Amino acid sequence: MDEHLLKIRPPVWLPLLVVLIAGGSYIAGKTIEVRGYQPTLISVDGEGKVTAVPDIAELTFGVATGPQKTAKAAMDNLSKTMTAAFEAVKALGIEEKDIATESLYLNPSYDWSDGKQTLRGYEANQQLRVKVRDLDKVSDVLSATTNAGANQAGGVQFTIDDPQGLRAEAREKAIKNAQEKAEVLAAQLGVELGDLKNFSEGGGYSPPVPYMMKSAMMEGVGGGMADAGVPLPAGEQEIQVNVNLTFEVED
Repeated sequence: MDEHLLKIRPPVWLPLLVVLIAGGSYIAGKTIEVRGYQPTLISVDGEGKVTAVPDIAELTFGVATGPQKTAKAAMDNLSKTMTAAFEAVKALGIEEKDIATESLYLNPSYDWSDGKQTLRGYEANQQLRVKVRDLDKVSDVLSATTNAGANQAGGVQFTIDDPQGLRAEAREKAIKNAQEKAEVLAAQLGVELGDLKNFSEGGGYSPPVPYMMKSAMMEGVGGGMADAGVPLPAGEQEIQVNVNLTFEVED
């Protein structure tokens, strides 16, 4: 037999392949081991509430002209009456930044007879929303606008201008409530609380049902409604925060 045939060497890459296969098996085994680890967790909910008296009111008032002969007449009528109401509100110390247009429209008005429509004229309507920062002036604002000619008023909503500070207070209470629950539960289970692993927050504030004034659509009714001195209690609002805390458990 030829002598050089007995001196067969393994390929150079074979030892490297063996090392890679062995190393890959080792790494794969470790990966499976890490992914298979599931720490024991405790998840609890907490709730915090804060009540506060509203410090601002938002209300709407408006002017509806009723059918006018022309579109120009409707807009002129609207402009005159709304300007008077707008100036009456400002005279009470309400800043222009707290007065905003909520809606404005001009529509044709029709009469229907025997299935046919006849143009009756044009009707304009504008609604303004006013933020009143002095709650003692709410009735005065309504009275001033209706006395100036506004024939629609309502949608009085009491609210808190900046609820973030109160929300932070409610959150602190909610977190404390959840932590106390977690500590009690851990003690009952005979374990120790570890690191906080997750946190979530929800909740908000629930304003009271707004006080709705009836629209004064008939001429002369608006002033009478406002001058009647209808009580407008602000009540209280509740700000609620719900949190969820998840802790890892130490044996």
